[in-house]
Amino acid sequence: MNDIAWIGVGIMGKSMVRNLRKAGYRLHIYARNRAKVEDVIQEGALFYDTIGACVQGCQAVVTMVGFPQDVEEVYFQPGNILDRAEPGAYLIDMTTTSPTLAQRLYSEGTARGFRVLDAPVTGGDTGARDGTLSILVGGEEADYQACLPIFQAMGTNINHQGPAGCGQHAKLANQIMIAGTLSGICEALIYAKAQGLDLERLIASLATGAAGSKQLDAFGEKIITGDYAPGFFLKHFVKDMGLALSEAREKGLSLEILDQALANYRQLEAQGFGDLGTQALIKHYQ
Repeated sequence: MNDIAWIGVGIMGKSMVRNLRKAGYRLHIYARNRAKVEDVIQEGALFYDTIGACVQGCQAVVTMVGFPQDVEEVYFQPGNILDRAEPGAYLIDMTTTSPTLAQRLYSEGTARGFRVLDAPVTGGDTGARDGTLSILVGGEEADYQACLPIFQAMGTNINHQGPAGCGQHAKLANQIMIAGTLSGICEALIYAKAQGLDLERLIASLATGAAGSKQLDAFGEKIITGDYAPGFFLKHFVKDMGLALSEAREKGLSLEILDQALANYRQLEAQGFGDLGTQALIKHYQ
């Protein structure tokens, strides 16, 4: 596989495209706003005005868009991926989306002769830039193995989670963990500030202990300095938590911490903070 079509070149996608090009792949890209991807075009990615034109002739198609409705559009809308991709191509959706939608995409894609994987990622903009993402893959084992070199160009912790949809379930479990962890960090910092502690000293003291976490490493300093630049959009985290809560309820599960974290984040999104990073949760407590 030399030619890869990439649909949706956002904050993380741009770095992932660059890493695939470094690995020797020829990248064909589509984005709704060409101006936002001029840098990767200048670096050698081939831009197309339509999804249908972008995917033709490519052995693999990777999608990384915002919301489930975007996934439905890029795959199922007439003239898009399922209509125009090469017969037998690998279709890899790296969007965090509904496991049910992933299963539908697998079913319909397989019926049309494609090989379909759901492969959401975790690691944020830093992991995307450094090529150290964790990639959670659902689908057929043989298809996973065939696409492993593609995944290895973008990540270092790559695992097959099971049949179609299991990659998405694994990612939602990841988001549930983050929701609780980041909520705990914000509450701890609010408590420490109220008690007059030096927050920078506190973070340095706790980071290597039992309370240390990737979230604390990534966002502790940003929270106390008021840096809310997005490595991952708050609005996208709201989408992910909503998917997780819906899936949990279908299984009769009561996830109270996730429920409360989602309510807090939705309030922030309603206040106009959706384009900030997830660390803006601290605004709920201030």
